[in-house]
Amino acid sequence: MQILIDIPSQTLSLFGGDGACIRRYRVSTARNGAGEVRGSFCTPRGRHIVRARIGAGAPLGAAFRGRRPTGEVWTPELAAANPGRDWILTRILWLSGTEPGHNRLGDVDSMRRYIYIHGTPDTEPMGVPLSIGCVRMRNRDVAELFELVPAGTPVDIRA
Repeated sequence: MQILIDIPSQTLSLFGGDGACIRRYRVSTARNGAGEVRGSFCTPRGRHIVRARIGAGAPLGAAFRGRRPTGEVWTPELAAANPGRDWILTRILWLSGTEPGHNRLGDVDSMRRYIYIHGTPDTEPMGVPLSIGCVRMRNRDVAELFELVPAGTPVDIRA
């Protein structure tokens, strides 16, 4: 398995061991574009791995803070009561860069920047860069992807 995230087309593709594309999803990467520096609110480029898988068994729309379930499930009413909240929903695939000096260690460390592939409210558009660095997906899509990829899966993010 391997994941390719293409920032220009706002897609995430999952490839099987034989190199064939087995899933393709619309995603939303960073509003600020591609970049690796901490505090840039950009989506980091380069080679990564799925370092941790968080949220197995949680319901669709389950909310997370600090990678822990809050006990909430997203609804429009909950969103209205929490304006401006950056919703991390359903599942988290926490990414770790593998290229020292580019996306690993120091001020460019993707894992220390808390870069995830995660669910977002289904009211948010896909195919449009709107995140603050993470790769957002539809809740059903991230739940499906989560079941298909183990920890250690390579992830290549391209601009």
